[in-house]
Amino acid sequence: MYIKGKLKSENSYDAIVIGSGISGGWAAMELCKQGLRTLLLEKGRDVKHITDYPTANLNPWDFKFGMNNTIQDQLDDPIQSTSYNPGDKHFYIRDKENPYIQKQPFTWLRGSQVGGKSLLWGRQCYRWSNLDFEANLKDGFGVDWPIRYEDLKPWYDYVESYIGVSGKNENLSQLPDGVFLPPMELNCIEKHLAESIKRNEENRILTIARIANLTKGWDGRGPCVNRNLCSRGCPFGGYFSSNSSTIPAALATGNLVLRPFSTVSEVIYDEASKKASGVRVIDTLTNEEHVFFAKIIFVNASTISTTALLLHSTSNRFPEGLGNDSGQLGHNLMDHHSSAGASGTHYGYQDKYYKGRRPCGFLIARFENLDNNRNNSDFLRGYNIQGHGERQGWSDKFIDLKGYGKDFKKELSTPGPWTVWMAGWGECLPYFDNKISLHATQKDKWGLPLVSIDFSFKENETRMMIHIQKQAEEMLKAAGFENVNGFNYHHPGGSTAHEMGTARMGKDPKTSVLNNFNQMHAVPNVFVTDGSCMTSSASQNPSLTYMALTARASRYAVEKLKKNEL
Repeated sequence: MYIKGKLKSENSYDAIVIGSGISGGWAAMELCKQGLRTLLLEKGRDVKHITDYPTANLNPWDFKFGMNNTIQDQLDDPIQSTSYNPGDKHFYIRDKENPYIQKQPFTWLRGSQVGGKSLLWGRQCYRWSNLDFEANLKDGFGVDWPIRYEDLKPWYDYVESYIGVSGKNENLSQLPDGVFLPPMELNCIEKHLAESIKRNEENRILTIARIANLTKGWDGRGPCVNRNLCSRGCPFGGYFSSNSSTIPAALATGNLVLRPFSTVSEVIYDEASKKASGVRVIDTLTNEEHVFFAKIIFVNASTISTTALLLHSTSNRFPEGLGNDSGQLGHNLMDHHSSAGASGTHYGYQDKYYKGRRPCGFLIARFENLDNNRNNSDFLRGYNIQGHGERQGWSDKFIDLKGYGKDFKKELSTPGPWTVWMAGWGECLPYFDNKISLHATQKDKWGLPLVSIDFSFKENETRMMIHIQKQAEEMLKAAGFENVNGFNYHHPGGSTAHEMGTARMGKDPKTSVLNNFNQMHAVPNVFVTDGSCMTSSASQNPSLTYMALTARASRYAVEKLKKNEL
């Protein structure tokens, strides 16, 4: 059915974008700027920049229980409460209202509102290199990517120039340089560690994180004021989000129609035209059903939700899910592991401190298997190491402090020794049996089948974690750190919130879902540019690559549409 009182023509658009997070916001902006009347559908509520950041300026003591989650939070939200705190809880879904099935433990973190997880992301922005795009081909694990770094380089340039990324060029082939704003600054203990690493291992570089936090005003936003409260929403626009940047830009064209509270239940396939004709939508407030039509459709609901939607979009032509001729839809789910690393204490630099709360740490670029062969390691691919250095504060010291009065207060207010914590962000291989599927009988409150997730890290990832812990310990000890403790938290999949794969790109329609422009092999007017499109995971934080792929695919789609080739 159509919206009451409206004709099909009034329900029709040039383009529909499903999902308003990082990639969906980019798709909406690009399509609108190219002159397409675009409908942006979001399952959750509207969140307007600045207006809807209620906790942005609150102090810890303004919250009833400080920055601590309650026992009730843990009971109500056993998954989301592992990530949220009272300052940003409102940007996460409620677990009780959004159940899913875990065949094996998997932490599916979700933000269902306009802006999606762009309000919550870690903002780390690293380019992929041909080391990553060629990995599947060289070691034979997974299918070959249909693109290389040269295909994406101008789009990385374009995206970085728009969103504003602070960082430092390091001239590393495995971590290509970018278009950067001035970098944030390492503190003295991080510089000490960087110098030690360089002195002992010439092929290892510790650099400041490359991050979408603005070190100067940019495109009417920012700069970042180093509060490190980004996940509450930034009233200064000090970091990139759909809410502060791409969605306002799309709205400014006059071509965007934004519809929150809209759960897309199906992408409708037209047997006659052999294309998608539109989408079926459930109003999450009223449960009314609506149908919207468009010439092109971008599916950007985030990896698992995107693929669940495609699997649910069945027809005579596609009984196993839209575009699923290859049988790969739902398979090859990936997430970075970030459980293993080390921490240590350094008793030097007692006369030094730092100012503010810098919203990022450091990165040690990948240094293993740089030719995609196993060098001195017993695992495929590689990892980077991310971490931060800081001086212990009162909360770290409090448990060991004794006494009272003047001396106690002085000790409480005196900074403790310098510490460094660091862990490896490691690549997960694309395993066919790491997958999502739809449950045959269990439904959610809108009558849609529950998602079932079956995922585990396997032997290659386990070996990599052992290597990460050992290397992290050795680097800290070589730099003069004491009390060095290696760790492996053994977090389940999903905990890094970098879920990827399940609708992969590829050269061959028999082994992949999407082509080199993120276009469905079998349904040419449907594009998928969120994490589900990824053919491998590399070790870099992936959001920058999603944005570059989205900008590239959007331009391609518009060109094809204008030539009547879609």
